[in-house]
Parts: sequence; C-alpha cells; structure tokens
Amino acid sequence: ATASPAAALATPTPALPPTATPWPVPPAARMTGFTHVFQEWNNCGPATMVMALTHFGRVLSQRDTALVLRPDPEDRNVTPAEMAAFVNDTQDGLRAVARINGDLPLLKRLLANNVPVIIEIGFDPPGEYRWLGWYGHYLLPVAYDEAAGQFWVYDSWLGTSEVPQTNADANGRVLSEADLEADWNQFNHSYIVLYEAAQEGLVAQLLGDALDDEAMWAASLGRAQADAARDPGNAFYWFNLGSTYNALGRFEEAAAAFDQARAIGLPWRMLWYQFGPYEAYYRVGRYDDVVLLTQTTLQDRPYFEESYYYLGLAQRALGDTVAARQNLEKAHALNPGFAPAEKALAELPADS
Repeated sequence: ATASPAAALATPTPALPPTATPWPVPPAARMTGFTHVFQEWNNCGPATMVMALTHFGRVLSQRDTALVLRPDPEDRNVTPAEMAAFVNDTQDGLRAVARINGDLPLLKRLLANNVPVIIEIGFDPPGEYRWLGWYGHYLLPVAYDEAAGQFWVYDSWLGTSEVPQTNADANGRVLSEADLEADWNQFNHSYIVLYEAAQEGLVAQLLGDALDDEAMWAASLGRAQADAARDPGNAFYWFNLGSTYNALGRFEEAAAAFDQARAIGLPWRMLWYQFGPYEAYYRVGRYDDVVLLTQTTLQDRPYFEESYYYLGLAQRALGDTVAARQNLEKAHALNPGFAPAEKALAELPADS
C-alpha cells in the first residue's frame, strides 16, 4: 500500500546550515552582453539557450541547437539536464550544471557575479493567448532590483514586454519577485548555470552545498515538506515533494505525494515536462497506473520519449514484452540520445 499524504510530511530532514555567501550581494545588478532571440514554434529551450550563450560571444542558430536538444521537431520538452549536457558536449571552454531548489538570493548572487542562469517556470499565457493554458517555459533573468522587488528577464516568447512577440524594453520583461517565485516553484526551482571553465571556482563558491546531490535533495525535502504543510491545497508543492522523494529513493512516500497532487488538480500538460509520477508508480508496482497516465499523455500528443519509455517499462513488468519493445523503440526513435530507452531495449528478451 502507498503511504498516506500525512506520512509524506511526517519525516522531516534536519535543516542544513545555509551556504555562506562569498561576498555581499548588491541591492541591484544587471548583466549585459545578451542578445534577445524570439523562439520559433515549440522552441523555448533552444532559443533561451542561444540567448544565454550570446553572453559568451557564441552565435548559434536556434534551429541547429534544436536539432541537438530535440531531434524530433514535435518533441514538446527539453529537460534542464539536456540543456546542461548541450553546453558541456558542444561548447568548448564553457560549462553548465543543472540543479533544483534554487531561490531568489541565489539568482541575485549569480547575476551580481556575471554568471548567466536559465530558470524553468510554469507559465499561463496572458491576454488573448490565455486560452492556450498552462505551459512549461524557460526564462533568462538578466537583472534585479531589491528596492523595487523585481527582476528583469529575457523571454523567448513574450520578448521583453507583456505582449507576445514584442520587444518593448531592451532592459527585459519585468517580473515581481513574488510572481517569479510562484512560477519557478512549479518546477521545483529548477535552474541551469552557464560559465567559463575559468569560473569553476567562483561558481563552486556561489552554489556551495547545492553542488552536492545529497545536500541539495535534503534541502529540497525540508523545503517541500514545509511548503506542503503550510499550504496543503497547492498541488505543485505536493508534486515537488514527490519529485524529491523519488530522488531520495523513497518511492512509497513519493507515490503518496503525487497522488495528493493529482487529487488537488494539476495542469493537463504537467507530464509533458516532469515525469515523477511515472517513476514512483513504477517503483511501487502500480504498473496499470503508469500505463493509464502515459497513454493519456500520449493520446493526442504522441511525442514524448519519456512517456513511451515508462509505458514500455510498465508493459514489460506486466508481461507484455512485445508491446514493451514497440514503445521503447518509439522512445528511442523520438530521441536517439535518450539513453534509458536504449538500455531498456538491450535488457529485453531477444525473442520479444
């Protein structure tokens, strides 16, 4: 049986000491050297990466970048890990690291020290585009002002204004600290830091304990538990809690947290971007739930290698190795660089 939602909050992790800030953060700062790029269709990840790399004098085509990040043009999602790997694998002299559990002080430290950072957020389109509904989205913060309580961001879709595809202010689109925090929370405060190899020591100082997986996930657990206890009606808090329990290998508690998030209600596109429920349910033997969720996600948008992968795993566990092979092959075809599907295929019986 899956643990109850109450049990998911019942085992707090001792708080870690805060990471020391290597020097005072100024009340306001702005990075320069970025060139804004409007995204083509379904291309916010590649376009935002191209924008971030302009800071280092790299001029890339978003179409060429997309061919690496999402080989199938219908793929709706590029993960932060894939974004970081793109830099590390293709950009000589540059490095990138993908982390979760960021916060506003960290964003300010990075911007004040001239280190680009991309964040992943939940996004409700404004105005006439509101009918489109919630999406996952990437942003490039470029400045902040503590007195005004705001950040400026370069947005590949909205441009630098609130009117989609319009650049009204070269300084960037304004987001209040509260709005940025609320949107960022919907992706467990996920971020990607880009830096030159010579900045390795600086970035290590700025990120501190967040570079250590064990410390990062322990801090994330304490935060997610506190958030869900404070506001138990927020589905994103429970989802973050489930994601963190997954990372810690506590799958029964993860499944309970995801059950609670789904009971409260999540955006229908949620599993386009984050796949924690698949992992938790698979690990606790809820294979039929994995099949149902993946098939629902793929019904009208059959473009997610992660969904095909988990569908194949569940079908293999249920004894249907023929269907498992078909779906794992679909995952591999959509993204030949998706190593888990390749590994799972190799583990299937040869006659399936």
